[in-house]
Order: sequence, then structure tokens, then C-alpha cells
Amino acid sequence: MALHNRVSAEVLKQQLAEETFERKTVSFYQYANIEDPQAFRDQLYTQFFNLQVFGRIYVAHEGINAQISVPAHNFDAFREALYSHSFLHGIRLNVAVDDNGKSFWVLKIKVRDKIVADGIDDPTFNIMNRGQYLDAKGFNELADDKDTIIIDMRNHYEYEVGHFENAIEIPSDTFREQLPMAVEMMKDNKDKNIIMYCTGGIRCEKASAYMLHNGFKNIYHLEGGIIEYTNKARQQELPIKFKGKNFVFDDRLGERIGDEIISQCHQCGAPCDSHTNCANEGCHLLFIQCEACAAKHQGCCSEACHDVVQLPLEEQEKLRKGIDKGQMIFNKSKQRLRPRLNQE
Repeated sequence: MALHNRVSAEVLKQQLAEETFERKTVSFYQYANIEDPQAFRDQLYTQFFNLQVFGRIYVAHEGINAQISVPAHNFDAFREALYSHSFLHGIRLNVAVDDNGKSFWVLKIKVRDKIVADGIDDPTFNIMNRGQYLDAKGFNELADDKDTIIIDMRNHYEYEVGHFENAIEIPSDTFREQLPMAVEMMKDNKDKNIIMYCTGGIRCEKASAYMLHNGFKNIYHLEGGIIEYTNKARQQELPIKFKGKNFVFDDRLGERIGDEIISQCHQCGAPCDSHTNCANEGCHLLFIQCEACAAKHQGCCSEACHDVVQLPLEEQEKLRKGIDKGQMIFNKSKQRLRPRLNQE
């Protein structure tokens, strides 16, 4: 069998829409030493393809990072296949909080230099020397201490729509920028209790190791991130300290946790936390847009993009020829977004 997809996106999305069975959206990661990432990637692709697993998986020498969609009737077989790899046996699986089963429509497994791009080139850095895990109960108890510092290790567009009470944003567009910024911002608090968190745990785990590497003492990170925290807090009937929506990197673009809407439409300022990608395929900018503005601007982020989508498809294709917009799907850089919205 071919170890990559050969079917068009349109066909795959249609097949997904026609499915009559339930799917579960799941994420997991593991820092580990993988000697041959390519061989492991190919083996995993064969296992998951046969189980109709969709999603995005990155494999590197330092481990694996996965966000996937699994048919409910294949879930036990999927878990058995995953656990057949010794370093993944018994790994925690983060099941989505708010799931419509349509998070992914194709299986992509890629080999990368790192599962989380961090910009760290210090050979003495050790990811295994990481902070202490906190479960939901432990997080709530430590967060109630007014001297505890809570740091959000996600991008600004994730923080914007939802975050924990009193959490500090590290104002950056990338994780590699956030790491040294977090060290600098917290340099006068090296002896305080610091909790770091992210969506599923992978970023805050590495961040906690980086803080310890830079001389911090009492570093904690939220086990399983926001997703595991929410599931466990609900199961244990604990107060949920997360406000708003949890941004996710799949077609859902977010899962509802708190009823609060803490962000605004980027075009009119109305309360809104619905992310979308600009309808102009040559732009595809990620931004927050309310239903009224979506109708008014036909899903576009600016007048310039609105003008483009009025053109015949052939003209649109000519305009975007050669443009690499792959990174813009999940790139709402403040610097890039501001001049576009100022056109309104």
C-alpha cells in the first residue's frame, strides 16, 4: 500500500460527511528517543490507515505528537495498536471536550526535526528534567494561592478566546519566542510557585524543563493540559477555572469549556470567539468573525480580500499562484492582522 494519501481533499471531505458512525477526537504525545523516526512513521501509518484513523501526527527523534480522529468502533483496536509500541504503552489519551466527530478528514504523518519547534540549541538541555505534574485538583489548590503565578504557554490567538483565571500571557506568535520571553518575564520570581499550561500538555512540559534549565525552582505543569483538566474536573465535580473557549488545531478551531465569551469580533467588536479562515484562498488568514460580519464580508478579513473573491475563479487562481499560505491557516500574527483590519 502507498504510505501517503492519494485521494483529493474534496473526495475525502465528502466521504467524511457521508460517514454514519461516530468518531472520537483524541490527542496524545510522548517525549522519547526514537532511533529511526522514518521507519516508525511508516509502521504507524500502516496501522492507523487500516483503522480509518484521520489526523495530524509528527514524529521526531525526540518523540511523537498527535491529534487524530478515530472511529468509535475501532477505538479499542486503535489503542491496542498504539500500545503495541513499548514507549507508548499506557500513554494518556486526551479525549476532546466538545467534539462533533469532524475534526480531521485525512491521515498525515510527518517526520520532523522536533515534535515541538523550540529554538533550543543548548546540548545540555534535558527534556526529561521537567517540572512537577499537577492534576485538576492539584491545579485548583495551587491556583488558589495568591502568590502562585500561572503562565499560558500557547499562542496569543489561543489565549485570546479562553484562558485560566489570572493566567499571564507570554505575548508572542511562536513557542520558540515564548521560551526566552518567559524566562525574562519571570526572572524576579525564581523562587515562587509557577504553573505552566497549554492545550494538551506537550508545550508546557517542555517549557517547564526549560525554566528549570534556567535556574527556576518550583515549576509545575498541568498534566494533559486544558483538555485533561476539563475532563477530570467535570468527572470529579470540581470548579472549572478555565474561562471561554479552548482553541484547537483542527477543523473545529475550538471547543467550548466555559459559557463566557471573553473575546471580540475583529471587524465590528461584538462579543465573539468564533475563529475562521479568510475566504480568500490567497490569504486564508485566521481571525475572529461574528455571523453578521461573515455575511457582510462574505467570510473575508478585509475589503481587499472581499474584492478578490468577487473575481472569476480563474482570476483568483492567477492571483494566488506561487503564494505559500500553508502557515497562515494557524497564523493570526498581531503584526499581520492589524493592517488588514485597519482597512475596514
